[in-house]
Amino acid sequence: MGIISQFIHNKYIYIPFFTWLAIQAFKVLWDLVTTKKFNFKRILGAGGMPSSHSAVVMSLTVLIGRNAGFDSYAFAAAFVFSCIVMYDAAGVRRAAGKQARLLNKIIDTPGLTGVQVQERLVEVLGHTPLQVFVGAAIGIIVGSIF
Repeated sequence: MGIISQFIHNKYIYIPFFTWLAIQAFKVLWDLVTTKKFNFKRILGAGGMPSSHSAVVMSLTVLIGRNAGFDSYAFAAAFVFSCIVMYDAAGVRRAAGKQARLLNKIIDTPGLTGVQVQERLVEVLGHTPLQVFVGAAIGIIVGSIF
């Protein structure tokens, strides 16, 4: 079997990828329903409910645990990295999004700054703890089913 075929048929790649794709598609559809506008940028954008980051890493972690054993070093490594990703999504990236929102308000305030800005900062970067939890739960379910 060739490398490309092995890559395509590797469940540790395609299951997390399709989990991410499904969640991002859901976000696009949800945005369409709630705002009545189609925003294709949501397919690649970060933030929102649920966290695709959390779902992807937890689906991979559960897949590894089911195959290699939940007492294996591979599962332990995947679990630790999953925790780091989820912490980052709900912590650091969320804080960066809050800072971007504040900076955009400052820039938009007339007479406050003389700064000319080419584009606004991205405000939706991180996740709330609930979004991370729901994403992780989806990932655990997906990893358990497939």
